Amino acid sequence: MTPFCETFPEGSFLRLACDSAPRLLAGLATTFQLTIFAIGLGLVGGVLFALGRVYGNKPIYWVSTAYVQFIRGTPVLVQLFLIYYGLPAFEIRLDSLTAAIVGLGLNSAAYQAEYFRGAIQAISRGQMLAARAIGMTNLQAIRYVILPQALRLVIPPWSNELIYTLKYSSVAFIIGAPELMATGQIIASRNFRYFEVFLIVACIYLVCVLVISKLLDVVEQKLKIPGLEMR
Repeated sequence: MTPFCETFPEGSFLRLACDSAPRLLAGLATTFQLTIFAIGLGLVGGVLFALGRVYGNKPIYWVSTAYVQFIRGTPVLVQLFLIYYGLPAFEIRLDSLTAAIVGLGLNSAAYQAEYFRGAIQAISRGQMLAARAIGMTNLQAIRYVILPQALRLVIPPWSNELIYTLKYSSVAFIIGAPELMATGQIIASRNFRYFEVFLIVACIYLVCVLVISKLLDVVEQKLKIPGLEMR
């Protein structure tokens, strides 16, 4: 407890918020860590699965499609349980935070794959043909012509995925990850002021989402390709 907190009346909402702030901010830091690593893992996986679905041969296409359909068709909580509680059966044991990062990252990869697939398909096929006509291989054309445009074009839907991942990270408290939601649960279980504590947690999430949304709007405007939009 800080001297500043003592300026608020004992038992008041502001006193509770002030007293809880250090622990909640520590939990928020873990939430950001979880979100950043999960979205990064999802970005890499999403690009690979999208390329597999657009340019891959039949085996790669079907593997990519099966992965996307399985992940999108099952609850993220079930996926977390499979990783955290199921993998030890195969002698693979992950701590709760690592399991949450892997689970949310693999989940995000399936959704990002669809965003990137749409962005890639929105680019004119003529650009690939032109790249091949000047001597580029398929891989070079994808790397230097298609992907740079797709990465800029995908920002609007991808920004939604970043926000969703931040909010979905709250389910990680179920497997014991020490993120914001878990910290709020611990605080509330000690003072039994569940409504007020979770209201504070909700406000923290809301502020984070609004700030991230504004930042992504700025990035989108700066990287927008004139005259080219996803259809």
